[in-house]
Amino acid sequence: MPELPDIVVYIEALERRILHQRLERVRVASPFLLRTARPPLQAVEGKSVERLRRIGKRIALGMQEDLWLVLHLMIAGRLHWREAGVQLASKRALAALDFPHGSLLLTEAGTQRRASLHVIQGEEALRALDPGGLEVLDSDLGTFAARLTSANHTLKRALTDARLFSGIGNAYSDEILHRAQLSPVAMTTRLSEEEIARLLAAARTTLVEWTERLRAESQGDFPEKVTAFREGMAVHGKYGQPCPRCGAKIQRIRYASNETNYCAHCQTGGRLLADRALSRLLKQDWPRTLEELESLIRRNY
Repeated sequence: MPELPDIVVYIEALERRILHQRLERVRVASPFLLRTARPPLQAVEGKSVERLRRIGKRIALGMQEDLWLVLHLMIAGRLHWREAGVQLASKRALAALDFPHGSLLLTEAGTQRRASLHVIQGEEALRALDPGGLEVLDSDLGTFAARLTSANHTLKRALTDARLFSGIGNAYSDEILHRAQLSPVAMTTRLSEEEIARLLAAARTTLVEWTERLRAESQGDFPEKVTAFREGMAVHGKYGQPCPRCGAKIQRIRYASNETNYCAHCQTGGRLLADRALSRLLKQDWPRTLEELESLIRRNY
C-alpha cells in the first residue's frame, strides 16, 4: 500500500500537472470503485482543481464549489499519468480523470477491488473520511508519547493503526522499528521515555529520508514504480538477507496477507519471534534464538 512518502510524491507530481486545471470528464470502469452517490460524480466535471491534500494514505483533490474527489489506493491501487483520453482497455484500469493535457489513470492489480473513490462536498465531509491519525512529522514528543501509549498494543500494530498515526503502513513501520532498534512486538505501555524518544526520531528520519529519496528517484516525472519493496530498505521484504547494521539474517513473522520483517540481533536481543504458521507446526521445537535456528538448519540440511 502506498504510504506517506509515496503519497507525498504522488501529490507533488499531480500539483505540477493538474493544479488549476479543468477536470473535463471522469470515467469509471469498475462499479466497485465509487463509494458515494451524493453529490453525483458528474458534479465535479467542468470544475478546476484548486488544491490537493493528503489525508492519511488518501489523496484528496479539492475542486471548485468545495467539492472533493478522495482516492484511497489501498494495497494494489496505483496512479499513472497518460495521454489525454487514454482507453480503459486493461482489466486493471478502474477509472480515468481527463484533463486538457493528460489523463490520470487509476489501476489496481489482482482481482480484489479495494481501491475507492469518494465524491464529497465541504470540509466536514472531508474530515469524516480522516481516520484521525497523528501526523508524526508535525508532532512534539509529548503528543507522540500520549498517542502511542493511549492503548496497550504492540509497536507494529500501533504504528500501522491509521487512527493512531497518519500515513504509516506495513513497509515503513518495519523500517522505523529497525532504525529505532525496537521489537515489533514490544508493548507500547512498557516503553521507557528514552525508547519513545528514539522511536519518534526514527519515524521522522525514516519518513523524511524516503520522501526525499523517492522525490529524487522520480526526477520530476510521474512516479510509476510505486512499490512496498525498495532496494534500499533495511529490513522490509529482505527476509533471509543480511541486516545492513549487524549482518545477521533478517527474520519475519507472517500473518494473513502481511508480514513483519525484523533483525533479531538488533531488535529483539537475539530472540526469534514466533511465526504463526511455523510455530504451530514446530510447537515446542520452535527455535527461540538465532543460534538455535542455525543449529536447526544445519541438522536438517
